[in-house]
Amino acid sequence: MLFSTSVVARLPLATFSIGLLVHVEHLTGSYAAAGSAAGALAVAQGFGGPLLGRLADRRGQTVVLLGSASLAGLALAAFALVPSRTPLPALLALAALLGLATPPVGACMRTLIPLLHKGSEHRAYAVDAAATELTWIAGPPLALGVGSLAGTGVALASAGAVLVVATAAFALSPVSRSWRSSSFPRTRETALASPLMRALVVVLACVGIVFGATEVAVTASSGSHAGWLLALWGTGSLAGGVLAARLGGGARDGRTFALLLAALGLGHLLLAVAPPVLIALAGTAIAPILASAYAMVDAAAPAGTATEAFAWLATATAIGTAVGAAAAGFLADFASPATGFVLGGVAAGVAALIAAARFPASAPAFARPTADVPG
Repeated sequence: MLFSTSVVARLPLATFSIGLLVHVEHLTGSYAAAGSAAGALAVAQGFGGPLLGRLADRRGQTVVLLGSASLAGLALAAFALVPSRTPLPALLALAALLGLATPPVGACMRTLIPLLHKGSEHRAYAVDAAATELTWIAGPPLALGVGSLAGTGVALASAGAVLVVATAAFALSPVSRSWRSSSFPRTRETALASPLMRALVVVLACVGIVFGATEVAVTASSGSHAGWLLALWGTGSLAGGVLAARLGGGARDGRTFALLLAALGLGHLLLAVAPPVLIALAGTAIAPILASAYAMVDAAAPAGTATEAFAWLATATAIGTAVGAAAAGFLADFASPATGFVLGGVAAGVAALIAAARFPASAPAFARPTADVPG
């Protein structure tokens, strides 16, 4: 039940970017303004996620989730109510507020997985990664559908309502309310104090480059077919996550993790010359890689920083996605759309080399507990 609630709470997050893009364009008549608002949202989420995660590690999940969800809900309601010709600085400020206040439900859920699934954490992380892919498959079409039927403001307001209610249900659950980091206040280290955690963040940033570059390459090379090709890509990832869960989870050591990353790189490199439909096959490594990264947090992050660490992984992926999209857009204009696939493949290859060099070849991903539930 708690896992299902977390998935519902994360569904609106997958609608923020496209919903904001469409709504601000509707308000201003400018795609440049809409892109600026989406960029402000992404940058603010990148800053806000680790800060809220660190606060949850120190103050508990409930107060952080309730407070951030309420503020994000208010920002979405304000977006829905602002009139046309609202000055762009005001819209950018609202977008930044929404980004800073985006509740770290995913990070909090992953922090609880070792408590809820002792002995089967890898499988649970794989299921979580697959469910995340499901929100990204369903969220954008849902936002666009509601927007076309009832208006873009209604779509944002509806996302806010779902976010507040579902996040509150998660935050008020007994497990979330009673969770406390077992190591605070013995340590005040940040998650990035660990070299292994820093390496994992760089790996996820490279994976984010794959995401951003592929999205642009598909859009630039496939035109009206881009939507269903990206849906195939996400479906492939979902299938990979389900298979990983059935097999007991993703990689359990650095060698296997590096092989998954290499497979991701090879699959996306081949898209430069292969039939587009093979994007589903290229996507199958995504969810297992994310599941493996989540499972490695326990050994990589300093004790007492798990929520912040998971938030950093999300931030790294978002930053990488933005960099990959920008670089692939440049390549599409000055070379060819297919070079975006090459960029993604190279980025995944770099991630594989980092994983092979920095993570123990055969050490288990889980080495110690990071949190407990009192009582």
